[in-house]
Amino acid sequence: MAGVYLESCNCDAICPCRMIDGVVGGRSTYGICFGLLGWRVDDGHAGDLELDGLGVALASRYDDDEPGSPWTVVLYVDERGDDAQRGALKEIFLGERGGPHIVKLPWVRKPSEVVGVRPARIELAEDGRSLRVGEVGSIRVSRLADEGHNVACGIPGYERRGTEYYADELRVADAPFSWALEGNCAFATDFAYASK
Repeated sequence: MAGVYLESCNCDAICPCRMIDGVVGGRSTYGICFGLLGWRVDDGHAGDLELDGLGVALASRYDDDEPGSPWTVVLYVDERGDDAQRGALKEIFLGERGGPHIVKLPWVRKPSEVVGVRPARIELAEDGRSLRVGEVGSIRVSRLADEGHNVACGIPGYERRGTEYYADELRVADAPFSWALEGNCAFATDFAYASK
C-alpha cells in the first residue's frame, strides 16, 4: 500500500526523533511523547481486498525512561471500509501480517498496549496538511519548521524525505488520551509498505 502520511506529537520542532541531514535522532523532547499519526491509502490491497481511499490513524503515548519504552495506542480504522477492509487494516498496522517495514514500527517491535481498535471517519487532506479522525482527533499544519534540512521519520521510512512543520493544531479527546496543543512538531510525507 502507498499514500500520504501526517503526524504530530508534543515534541518541539524539528522533532528530535527524526533523522536530520542523515543523522539519526534520539530521545523525545520531554521524555514522554504523545501524538497522533495518520495514513491515507491511495493505492493498496491486502490480497484481493482493495484498500484504496481508506485511512488509518493511531493515537499513542510512550515514556523514554520506562523499560522498553512501551507504547500505549488506540488504532482507528476507516469506518467507510467494510468489516473485511477494517480487519485487514487492523492486522496490517498492528503488525499481524508482517512486512519488512511494518515489523520495524515502534508499537510493533516494542512492548505495546493496544487500548482499542475503533472505527472512525478518517480524512487526510489532498495536500497532506490536515487530518481529521471523526470527532476525536485532528492535526492541522501550515508553518514550515525544517529550514531547508533534509528531514525523515522512521515510521514512513528514513528513505523518504518529508516536510517538518509547526502544528497549528494537535488534538485528541478519546479515552485514555486527552490533549490539545499548538506550536509543537508535525511531519508530512508519503509512504509505501509491502508484505514482502
